[in-house]
Amino acid sequence: MSTSTDQILPLANAIRALAMDAVEKAKSGHPGMPMGMADVATTLFARHLKFDPNQPDWADRDRFILSAGHGSMLMYALLHLTGYPGMTIEEIKNFRQLGSKTPGHPEYGHTVGVETTTGPLGQGFANAVGMAVAERNLNARFGDDLVDHYTYVIAGDGCLMEGISHEAGSLAGHLGLGRMIVLFDDNGISIDGPTSLAVSDDQPARFKALGWHVLSVDGHDPAAIDAAITEAKADPRPSLIACRTTIGFGAPKKAGTAGSHGAPLGAEEIAGARAALNWPHAPFEIPKTIQAGWTAIARRGATAYDDWLGRFEAADAAVRAEFDRVMSGKLDVEGVSDALHSLKAELASDPPKIASRVSSQRTIEAFAAAMPELIGGSADLTGSNNTKVGAFEILNKDNYGGRYLHYGVREHAMAAAMNGMALHGGVVPFGGTFLVFTDYCRHSIRLSALMGIRVIYVMTHDSIGLGEDGPTHQPVEHLASLRAIPGLHVMRPADAVETAECWDHALNRSDGPTVLALSRQGLPGVRTIHTGENRSQKGGYLLSEGKGPRDVTLVATGSEVDIARRAKQLLEKDGVNACLVSMPCAELFADQDDAYKTQVLGDGVPIVAVEAGIRQSWDRLLGHTGGFVGMSGFGASAPAGDLYMHFEITPEAVAREALRVIGRAGD
Repeated sequence: MSTSTDQILPLANAIRALAMDAVEKAKSGHPGMPMGMADVATTLFARHLKFDPNQPDWADRDRFILSAGHGSMLMYALLHLTGYPGMTIEEIKNFRQLGSKTPGHPEYGHTVGVETTTGPLGQGFANAVGMAVAERNLNARFGDDLVDHYTYVIAGDGCLMEGISHEAGSLAGHLGLGRMIVLFDDNGISIDGPTSLAVSDDQPARFKALGWHVLSVDGHDPAAIDAAITEAKADPRPSLIACRTTIGFGAPKKAGTAGSHGAPLGAEEIAGARAALNWPHAPFEIPKTIQAGWTAIARRGATAYDDWLGRFEAADAAVRAEFDRVMSGKLDVEGVSDALHSLKAELASDPPKIASRVSSQRTIEAFAAAMPELIGGSADLTGSNNTKVGAFEILNKDNYGGRYLHYGVREHAMAAAMNGMALHGGVVPFGGTFLVFTDYCRHSIRLSALMGIRVIYVMTHDSIGLGEDGPTHQPVEHLASLRAIPGLHVMRPADAVETAECWDHALNRSDGPTVLALSRQGLPGVRTIHTGENRSQKGGYLLSEGKGPRDVTLVATGSEVDIARRAKQLLEKDGVNACLVSMPCAELFADQDDAYKTQVLGDGVPIVAVEAGIRQSWDRLLGHTGGFVGMSGFGASAPAGDLYMHFEITPEAVAREALRVIGRAGD
């Protein structure tokens, strides 16, 4: 039995009451959006959303994304009323308090039922594009019986003002993602006041131009909302439903104003809202009849899960096993490892002088067949990033089973969509652009790290070594900037063998994202002896030892490892015993125990670091006495070799710096 229109309105008032009460108790929060969108959300959950609170990780559930994350009490109220594990009334009362399951903005991995971390506006909207891509890709692999669901988004004016909404919306329209439905909270209010202060866009017209199916409804009319969602589900295009709502609906003085957006309503206003909504109940009290209505909604989801489980159990055993494997995020370890070990052995026996971006492509080719869940792509730099291999068909609206996405010049949408793919599960995303353009991706990269999800960023043209494109494209500060993000592994391999090892780490890492910083210019092989061990896995290792007691330790990354290697040879001619350390990932090295660090770096031995970037991230290793050879400003336009000479990142300069730190500068 479905929930009637007459039943929906009082059920929605439960959301409004909980939002008012929680924000008031916390003396902090955003009551206006939950109150305004309560009717829309209730209609969605009662009539359309496929979910089961007792199976929150059900693979074929509909995804519900609150892109306007400041309205988090809308989500927490829904999770509480439908009975998600752990979302008790006590958690609602502890809204925004330390350790609660109800933080100020929804956090993935912290609260059961939250599909993605939102708050930075537009991110949830763009994540949803990736989720919709993953759903269609998995549907192409496993069929309607196992994968057949929608991704619903509640987005506000602010989400649609953000530039990422245009990038992501354009991509969704191009891909024809008909399983993505956006419920636009069209209330005309932002923090500063009416949206007319800053924007006069015709959002429905914009989305029509992007190839979307667009509808407009009264956001307080459940019958109209229901009909619009039904129509959207039947359309092959992504849908935007503009829901005209009143922010703070029910509040006698603050409804429809910015006053209800981001502050408690106050006791007097809440009392007036209770009267207007016919809600004569104490704070945090949900009448049994209202709770019963919400429980019935949740129970229908349990029936849907049981139906799906029956189809799953009827499937072929091999199909079930593969579906379980990819949805759990487990790799075909044997297949991937065998491919990478074989590649490493080949590269060590005949070291090629190739750019690490090319080494990356060879690595992808090696394991692509063992990872059908891998989806690659590039932000219009496929030939430069070397991200496409022969095993990848193009993923588009005519072939959702493809494994390669042309993201277009949409770096931010690419990064956010990859987050959505990883969050959806069943696919492992990687995407490429130039390292300098991580600035355009940064917030999504940060959220990858905050959520601890496996996303692989293939960032090429990693230094002044890209040459003639000049300082606009030369990322001198970006390695340091990225290393500052907690939980992000920034890996800069020195040759083809290290590139394979860095890919191995990125693929096997399930607790966070990885940036692969790869060169444009050719790099000679520095690993010429094959070992089954992934030496890059510890972040840094002794590449070349000296003879006798160590005088100085040279530490380098990427293209500068060979420069440091040649500097070591110069120092040896001067009677200086230098050891060479390759450090593809400073974050991983920092995690090692002190004994290993001492073994690699030496005990009290002066250190010289070499990297074609700024010094900043090296200071924790170098202290006040260590030396650094790298960049101190922006680059220039010239051939790569000329630039390294001009900026004095040469073997001779490294040798001079080493002599200085050991007190032999006059030699």
